[in-house]
Amino acid sequence: MDSADGWGDDVYQPDPSEIREDSGVLDVEDTLDFDGVADPLDRGWSPPERPWAVEHTGVTAAERQAGETLDQRLAEELPDLAAPDGDGIGDCEGTDGELLDNEVGNSRSGRLVAPDEGAHEDEEAALVATDVGIDGAAASAEEAAMHIVDEDALPG
Repeated sequence: MDSADGWGDDVYQPDPSEIREDSGVLDVEDTLDFDGVADPLDRGWSPPERPWAVEHTGVTAAERQAGETLDQRLAEELPDLAAPDGDGIGDCEGTDGELLDNEVGNSRSGRLVAPDEGAHEDEEAALVATDVGIDGAAASAEEAAMHIVDEDALPG
């Protein structure tokens, strides 16, 4: 093999005409992110909506020199929020908004069809439907979630 074939780092070494320095901020037409500003340097910075530590002890030099007492430091501590017990289903006191066992049916319903079959004028004011049986194809998630509940088992 002769030296014209090249080895290792000699395979590709750009000549000085190919080396370009970083030009810094790209022009608007060279970026894919356009937010309506003509010059990327015109974007600016939006400061936070509230002062961060103005009411905190130790902002002034005199407060920093005097320091804080242990009671002041403990008063600033926030208690750790305890993780709720259980999995969050049926664990709330009073079960407000939670499913009770008698509100969940054991047998799956079939396809529910409105009295107007979804094609005619809706003459029924209430939201009612008739179970027309399980379709031969797979049920959608919404259809599979529908279950039959015995009215006698419902409270009140």
